[in-house]
Amino acid sequence: MIFVDGLPFSDPASDGNKNLVALLEHPSLVAAVDLFKAIPEEKYSFLEQSNLENSLVAKHVYLFQREYATVDPALVKLVGTDEATTCVGLVIRNQKNGMTSVAHLDSPGVVDLGLAQMLSLIFDNDEEAKLDVHLVGGFEDASYEHSNAMAELDNHERSGGYSLPLCSKIVEALQSRQENFHIQTLCVLRHNTVRASGGDVHPIVSGFLFETSTGSIRPAGFDRSSRCPDEIVRRIRVTVSSGDRRWDGKLLETYDTYHDRFQIAPCSW
Repeated sequence: MIFVDGLPFSDPASDGNKNLVALLEHPSLVAAVDLFKAIPEEKYSFLEQSNLENSLVAKHVYLFQREYATVDPALVKLVGTDEATTCVGLVIRNQKNGMTSVAHLDSPGVVDLGLAQMLSLIFDNDEEAKLDVHLVGGFEDASYEHSNAMAELDNHERSGGYSLPLCSKIVEALQSRQENFHIQTLCVLRHNTVRASGGDVHPIVSGFLFETSTGSIRPAGFDRSSRCPDEIVRRIRVTVSSGDRRWDGKLLETYDTYHDRFQIAPCSW
C-alpha cells in the first residue's frame, strides 16, 4: 500500500496509470521533487574522495542497469546509480533500522520479482515497518500534445516510449502489496523532463546518491573510479542475462548483504 504524508493513498484496485497521475499531481510530492531538483548535481569520484587529506572515505555501492543491492547502514554509507534515462532508480529504506535496498529498473518485466528481491532483506521481523520510497529517472521519452493529466498519459502510452509503462508498473506493484510504502520523492516523467528549443527532450536528473544513515537523497553522477568493481564484466552481464532463463524477470545480484562484499552473480547465454 502507498502512503503520502502518512496517509493511505487511493484504492489498491485502481490501475497504475490513474494512481500515477494522482501522485504526479500531489502537492506534497510536487514540492518535494522541486526541492530535490534544486540540489546541484554532485560529481562523485572515489579517487577524489580518497585523495582528500585526512578524510575518511565513505564506503559506497554503485549499481548498473538491472542491478540491485540491499545494504546495512552500519557497513555502507552511500548507494547510488546513474545513466538512468528511460530507466528508474528505486530506493526503499526501512525507517526503523535503516536497511536500504536500491535498484536500477529498466523494464516493467522486472518489477514484480525485483521488488520481492529488494524487500527480502529489509525487514527485521516487522512486517508493519514504514518504508520510505524514492523514484528518480524515467522522462517523457515520447512526444505528445499536452492536455489534461489523464489524457497526457494516454497519449504518451499510444505514442510509444519506455518510461511511462515502467513508472506505471512500479506504482501498481507498490500499491498492490501489503507493505507500507511512504513515497518521499517522485522525480519521474513530466517532473524529470526538459524540452530544448529544437523540440528535443531529455531527463533533468539521471542519477542519485543516497545516504543510508540519514535517508537523504541528492542528484549525482559517477566517474569511472566510482563504477566499480568490474565495470566491463557487469555491463556485459546486463546483455547476457537477457538470454539466461534463470534471470527472467529478476534483478541482477551484485552485493552480498550478509558478508559486506561485492559478489557478481554469473549469467550464461
